[in-house]
Amino acid sequence: MKITLFTGKTFDIKEAIGFDIKIIKSPQSRKMTLRIDAKEHIPVLTLPPRCSEKKAVDFVKSHQDWIETQMGRLPNCKKFEEGDIITLFGKEYTIIHNPEARCGVCIKGKELIVAGETDFLHRRVTDFIRKKAQEKFYKLSCSKAEKINSKINNVTIKDTKSRWGSCSTKHNLNYNWRIALAPDFVIDYLVSHEVAHLIHQNHSPAFWNCVRELCPHYEEGQSWLRVYGRTLYLYE
Repeated sequence: MKITLFTGKTFDIKEAIGFDIKIIKSPQSRKMTLRIDAKEHIPVLTLPPRCSEKKAVDFVKSHQDWIETQMGRLPNCKKFEEGDIITLFGKEYTIIHNPEARCGVCIKGKELIVAGETDFLHRRVTDFIRKKAQEKFYKLSCSKAEKINSKINNVTIKDTKSRWGSCSTKHNLNYNWRIALAPDFVIDYLVSHEVAHLIHQNHSPAFWNCVRELCPHYEEGQSWLRVYGRTLYLYE
């Protein structure tokens, strides 16, 4: 195992356990703590100020069994496959692989038809979702921006590992493509969240009042992401 501390130095632990660990130095911490980042599939060690490197290494060594157990419980990454039932923009669809289809990827009723070879099915579905997400999130973002007398410049769909969305000072909105797989009330909350940042570049009470104006029951979407959001990150 290699440990990279906040100092930038790197250690080698003889009893290697086969994965890296992220180290964070926190002025607010009073003791060392360990957790597992399910999104990045990596253990995270938080250190208090003035913690020695030796103590950090010894602490990790003493918790190697716990780290291995928790890492082993993390679900594996998922890929879209034939027969999967997925939620897309609030509606359920069954993925149907039809190699001879000429549509590439298309929706027919409650089915998502995917053409081409099996090896490319996951990539085709992902590309389709990203394309549709750009169209739908742009339209929804513009609609909500009008309600607060604001405008957006552009919407970009990204493959981020730590953020669901963001808003720049130039009124460019970015969304994680995986949010398209969430229930519609979650999508509505996230878009409202980012649109509210067009006029409030913070998380002040005024910002949350704006979010509530755009999405009266935003707490439901916020709670869903907090509890189930990590399941969306299983998709590569």
